[in-house]
Amino acid sequence: MATNRAVRGATRNDVPTRFGLAQREADGDWLDALEAIDGAPAPVRTSVTVENARTIIARNQSPDVPFDRSINPYRGCEHGCIYCFARPSHAYHDLSPGIDFETRLFAKPGAAELLRAELARPGYVPRPIAFGTNTDPYQPIEGEWRITRACIEILAECRHPITITTKSDRVLRDLDLIAPMAAQRLAAVMISVTTLDPKVAMTLESRAPHPEKRLKAIAALATAGVPVFVSLSPVIPAITDHEIEHILERAAEAGARAAFFMPVRLPHEVAPLFRAWLDAHYPDRAGKVMAIVQSLRGGRDNDPNFFTRMQGQGPWAELLRTRFAKACRKYGLESERIALRTDLFRRPAGAQGELF
Repeated sequence: MATNRAVRGATRNDVPTRFGLAQREADGDWLDALEAIDGAPAPVRTSVTVENARTIIARNQSPDVPFDRSINPYRGCEHGCIYCFARPSHAYHDLSPGIDFETRLFAKPGAAELLRAELARPGYVPRPIAFGTNTDPYQPIEGEWRITRACIEILAECRHPITITTKSDRVLRDLDLIAPMAAQRLAAVMISVTTLDPKVAMTLESRAPHPEKRLKAIAALATAGVPVFVSLSPVIPAITDHEIEHILERAAEAGARAAFFMPVRLPHEVAPLFRAWLDAHYPDRAGKVMAIVQSLRGGRDNDPNFFTRMQGQGPWAELLRTRFAKACRKYGLESERIALRTDLFRRPAGAQGELF
């Protein structure tokens, strides 16, 4: 098997999009100039394009999520999680939600200054800003670009509340900012742990940090006084669902305060990509997995409706909820929500009004 640095999550790049855009094959100018080794294709290199965004705070009105605003420093994600519901967004750029999503990334280096300007507006009303709601703010390119950190520096300066969702232990690099904010009830972190099996993780989340590194990150955050939660999203029937109790046990031992989960969602182009992934890695149970997924989603690959899309429906959904709730009670991870403070907010230094 290829090493974790070489493997990609998607098995194809020619998935049709909703917009009828040109399909892309896995060849051309974005392949490394390397010869195939032992019959395997050459590794695909990652490219990063600068995106000159006009705004950085995205607004959300969905009744299914507990936040109304978020920041996404990057488009695309090198972690390559096959189930990622952000994959379809790449089609808006005339790129494939498949391998393109993992290899043709976009970075917003002007994010911090845009954020400063938006927070300085006279009518701005603070509420928690969520990081990691679309693509991971601590994916590998953050090590070089440091856009997430630059945004957190602004928010720390302004005493603005934040939540961070990531499957990377790279979040620990910013503990010098996050821990003091947490001490003021301005920050909380959620770490995603979907499997403890490294063999499963290698294909499911091909370039994300090892599950044990994520558990160590939970422990380090908890030790530093940061409210930390664990997310088992998504739970994939017949692939990872048997791990629910063990993941929760390990997360509780590491210091997580509460846990959340969601059955796998397969919106738009994610469904054919996921089916191809099953055929490549789990051909013995591909039919079974999709049968259960469809039972969770009203007979379809995906349920796009508000209120039900995050929960699932039917006997399988009820079984997952029952098991999850029972394990949370056993390990002291029953649902807890941190009420982050907004009353400490102050506009950025230099903003109009600071002079008076």
